[in-house]
Amino acid sequence: MAEVRKAVVALGHEALGVNTSKQQEAVGATARALADLAGTGLQLTITHSNGPQVSMIHKAMTELHRLNPDYTPAPMCVCSAMSQGYVGYDLQNSFKSALLSRGDAADVATILTQVTVDPYDEAFYVPTKAIGRMMSKEEADGEIKKGNFVKEVPGRGYLRIVAAPRPIRIVEIEVIRALADRGMHVIACGGGGIPVIEQNHVLKGASAVIEKDEIAGKLAADLKAESLIILTSVPAVYSGFHTEEKTPIEKMTLAQAMDCIRANEFGETDMLPKIKAAISYLNANPGGSVLITSIDAVADAMRGRAGTRISM
Repeated sequence: MAEVRKAVVALGHEALGVNTSKQQEAVGATARALADLAGTGLQLTITHSNGPQVSMIHKAMTELHRLNPDYTPAPMCVCSAMSQGYVGYDLQNSFKSALLSRGDAADVATILTQVTVDPYDEAFYVPTKAIGRMMSKEEADGEIKKGNFVKEVPGRGYLRIVAAPRPIRIVEIEVIRALADRGMHVIACGGGGIPVIEQNHVLKGASAVIEKDEIAGKLAADLKAESLIILTSVPAVYSGFHTEEKTPIEKMTLAQAMDCIRANEFGETDMLPKIKAAISYLNANPGGSVLITSIDAVADAMRGRAGTRISM
């Protein structure tokens, strides 16, 4: 069997839309971009965000319980699993169609993926990720009695917040690897993966979310992929992004990326997690490369005309 050239592709919110109808529209363009990447001879393992999707599911299940107490609200791990399923369904079908339109009959599969986390991770003591709908004071007190965390949004109400612990192990990594080694395209670790805690060889869902960029870096490292491609809302990484002198960075070494972090060049909630994912991946796979760009610019980026490349 010929050696497979592997790439992990991380998709942001822009690639998927924010609701079911917008998602169906968005994945069409996303699938065409993915098919273009596959057309360069790459086997793709695709991971994606799920913020709007998992929040929508959580809100819907909570509201259903409010209207009919016989229906129980779904825990976060179940909401994450649901989002992986329906995002994967749309994405794999659109991607498969885009491949077939190019005469490529490669298979595409979605893997429901669990990721273990440490129950003693400090993130569980200081949760930061808001989920679900706005609640009244009475509803918030009910969540607190259940042992959940909430925060007040002045003038609007209360939101539940959950932890974002570090990922430890991708449970289904050998399944993903087996498919990737055969040249099949795989959709995995959606939304960062379903967070689970391992207790006496039993996996139990955790009330948490995992950062999608962090799991993308780990997935690429575990698969020993030759490249990590992060598709986001901007065509390149910029220095001085929030200033009038912002400048696209064409290439960076690992050392330069770390210098930029120390200089606070990157937004803490947008570009910084992507740069950290790149660093994590390259430390594990020094011969690899990272490309950060947008879906619209990825074709040009693959020809060296756009995007930011990071290497050792």
